[in-house]
Amino acid sequence: MKFQWLILLGLIFAVIIALFAVVNVDSVPVNYVFGEAQWPLILVILVSALLGVLLSSTIAIIRNFSLKRKNNALQKEIAVKESLIATQQNEIAEYQKLDVQPEAMVVTDGKSVENKERF
Repeated sequence: MKFQWLILLGLIFAVIIALFAVVNVDSVPVNYVFGEAQWPLILVILVSALLGVLLSSTIAIIRNFSLKRKNNALQKEIAVKESLIATQQNEIAEYQKLDVQPEAMVVTDGKSVENKERF
């Protein structure tokens, strides 16, 4: 639904720019670094609008690409942490089978060690 609203707003904006450009058909001076030329105002308006669309699209594509890369990195991190959680849950289940009390365990670097064995 949000995408449809964006399309509708884009079309309305395009119609407004087109109407504005058609009304302004006079020639205007366009200053370059090396000189000056007379261009129809309609052409200046349409080229400016097109350059704005191209610039914003380029920025959006770059941002989307960087967000996808960040998302992939975070998904890999989630997979690693879920694997660690599964390993620790298996260790807890094994200790529960052995009837070891949780307060008797010390966790160091992902490995469980009983207090009795440490001292």
